This record gives sequence, C-alpha cells and structure tokens, in this order.
Amino acid sequence: MKYIYILSTSILVILSLFFAVGCKKDKDVSGVTIDQKEITLSVGAMATLKATVLPRDATNKAVSWTSSDVAVATVVNGIVTAEEVGTATITATTEDGGYTATCVVMVTTEWVEINGVKWAKRNVNAPGTFAANPEDAGMFYQWNRKVGWSSTDPTVNSNGGTAWDSSTPEGDSWEKVNDPCPAGWRVPTLEEQQSLLAAGSEWTTENGVNGRIFGSGENTVFFPATGGRHGSDGTLVDVGNYGYYWGGTPYPSFSERVYSIYCFEENAYTNCYHRSHGFSVRCVSESIR
Repeated sequence: MKYIYILSTSILVILSLFFAVGCKKDKDVSGVTIDQKEITLSVGAMATLKATVLPRDATNKAVSWTSSDVAVATVVNGIVTAEEVGTATITATTEDGGYTATCVVMVTTEWVEINGVKWAKRNVNAPGTFAANPEDAGMFYQWNRKVGWSSTDPTVNSNGGTAWDSSTPEGDSWEKVNDPCPAGWRVPTLEEQQSLLAAGSEWTTENGVNGRIFGSGENTVFFPATGGRHGSDGTLVDVGNYGYYWGGTPYPSFSERVYSIYCFEENAYTNCYHRSHGFSVRCVSESIR
C-alpha cells in the first residue's frame, strides 16, 4: 500500500505540472525601446541599434526594422549602414501589437577640406577602418607598421597579440604596404600637417572628450586628445591631455624620429618623436584637391 500511495502521489505531481505548463498564458507586448535616439555616421560607416521589447518577459519578442530613406541609411536586424549624406529615421516595430520606437540617423561626409587638403573626420581604428565617431580614439600605431594597438588597457593589437614590439621601425617614409588608412586614404606629409595647423585651432570638448578643433566656420575637424603608448613598453600615457598624430615625414637630423602633430590645451604644433611610440593616425584623401 505504501508503494501504491507514493506512486499515486507522483502521478498527481506530474499531472499538476503538466496542466500548469499547458495553461500558461502568453504575455502580451506593451511597448519597445531603442538604445539610441539619435546617431551621426559618416558615409560608409555602420552602427548597431538594440531594440528592447517590453515587458522583458513578453512571449513574442520579434521586431522588424525599417528606414524612412534607404538612399540615406539602410538597416538589417538593427545594423545601420550610412549610404549618403542626409537624415533618415530608423524604426523598430514589434510583431505583437505593432508598437514602434525610432532613432534618427544623420549621415555626414567622410572628410572636411582645409587649405586644399581633405582630412578624414575620424581616426583610424583597425587597419583599413575608421573609428565610429569623431571623438573616438581608434587604435594606436607605431610608425611605418600596420599593426593597431588598443587605445585602452590591456595592450592588445589588431592581430590579437599582446607582446609589445619596442624595436625601432625602419624606412625613409611610411610605406604604402604598411599604411593603416582605408582605401583612398593615406598618412599625411609634414607639409599637409603644417597646413592644418596654419588654419588655426582651439581646445574644446566633444561628447565629453578633450581635444583640439582645427579650421574655421563649417570647415573644421576635431582631433581628440587620445594620448599614446610609450615606445619602450607600450604603456598608455597622457589620455585626455595630449594628442599625438603621426605624419609620414622622418626628422632629417635624427633617423629614429618622425614628425607628428602634437596638440594639447595651450597649443598645437609639429614635433618629432621616436618611431617606436604608439600614436593615432588621421588620414588625408589621396585625391587632395
């Protein structure tokens, strides 16, 4: 009898669980949000938007994505691609209930022309790519090397390595094969850097990041104070206070040194630094005029 009682009790528990699961009701969707209300992208840049369906335990979390102007920006599964200059509204719509949330995407040109030179608006990130935003540090590069290093600790490079190379890079110029700039862009010459400095600059802050803005009127470009990595061991230094930007011209009196733009709160000018340091790269268009 004892065994029969235990068996009966077990069956009742199983049946209770079965009916509890079978009677569970769907949780209706009550809304949706997107993690960003507004973003600015340069032509060709991409960004990822995240939609959150409410409540978080809703049964059907499916959403569809649309763009108000696919000529300006397209969107696939929340990944936005900037196509041409203009403004488009990206909309996420829930399958359950048809609730919507939107994000405005403003697409701008990739460059600004100052004293006849077209400067990229963003630093180089991984080799062949630009950083997502003008205030982003991107990656650091040793002169005439195409390996990007993280602008935050720990030291990690674009090849997945962590061993800093403190040797002196060689070469009489930044060779094309080692240029980390995207296609159609290159590391600037000393003369191009000096022409940028001649346009004037001022210390400012963009989206909470310190840096200097060069040029005037609508023709301005922001260089964030990214700091850099020390050539001896890759130590991260001067973040938020100084910006170092490589050029392609070696310093004639010291073969191990190269000209770069040096910008800080009080001023900006060209200076020369040891080739093994890790600095930012800001490209110029190969089609200068």
